[in-house]
Amino acid sequence: MTKRKITIPELQAKKAEGTKFKMITVYDYPMAGMVDKSAAEVILVGDSLGMVIQGHDGTVPVNLEDMIYHVKLVRRGAPNTFVVGDMPFLSYQINRDEAIRNAGSIYKLGADCVKMEGGLKIADKVQAVVDAGIPVMAHIGLTPQTAGMIGGFKVQGKTAESAERLLKEAIAMEEAGAFCIVLECIPTPLAKLIDEKIDIPTISVGSGPFATGQNLNAYDLLGIFDQFVPKFVKQYAKMGSQMVDVFDTWCREIDEGVYPEEKHGFTMKDEDLERLY
Repeated sequence: MTKRKITIPELQAKKAEGTKFKMITVYDYPMAGMVDKSAAEVILVGDSLGMVIQGHDGTVPVNLEDMIYHVKLVRRGAPNTFVVGDMPFLSYQINRDEAIRNAGSIYKLGADCVKMEGGLKIADKVQAVVDAGIPVMAHIGLTPQTAGMIGGFKVQGKTAESAERLLKEAIAMEEAGAFCIVLECIPTPLAKLIDEKIDIPTISVGSGPFATGQNLNAYDLLGIFDQFVPKFVKQYAKMGSQMVDVFDTWCREIDEGVYPEEKHGFTMKDEDLERLY
């Protein structure tokens, strides 16, 4: 049975129901197709593609054109899954009009919402995008686009002062109209408190089990991306090493004359071949 794409009200209802939804990060057509066949309800087309796909050290180099390209690929591959399109660095921070215009560029391609990183400083941009009719998933805690200002890829909200700031930011995102909030790398007790203090769902990325949604990257789940493995990642396979083994086996079979076999080629009529001699 083909699964039906979940709606925003259905995602939000899961918080009251006490049930969970799952969001997997992917960037291309074949990966999206695999998620579309799975039980996961949501796909994030994340600007983490800057690291995982493009080989950068962070997400800042990713531009709007990159996100538009990858959202199109994922939408084609996952017609029955809710798709979140990340808004890259400087595509929404400058002013509200630009935020609306760029969010619209992603939304019109078939993304079911956009995701915007930041808290109090972007609340007016979030509200402007929502008021324009574009659903927004907020993102606070570790925000990779501004990791340089917060000391790198580190846990956020470990002190009373920073925890209070994150709680205020979560409330501000809800008041601005975001329909849910990603909490990345926040201590579990703080993430639980934030979830209790707001009515909209939270999505945990390394922030414990109490959120309504959980998110991990497909390349982490499969053990393909091995440049670094965050503490919160659980690898369910080691496909990276398996892929290298496959490539090496193919190379060895070529050297040994095992591949290609006759069955891997195509034939033609003997009389047509004879005409060439």
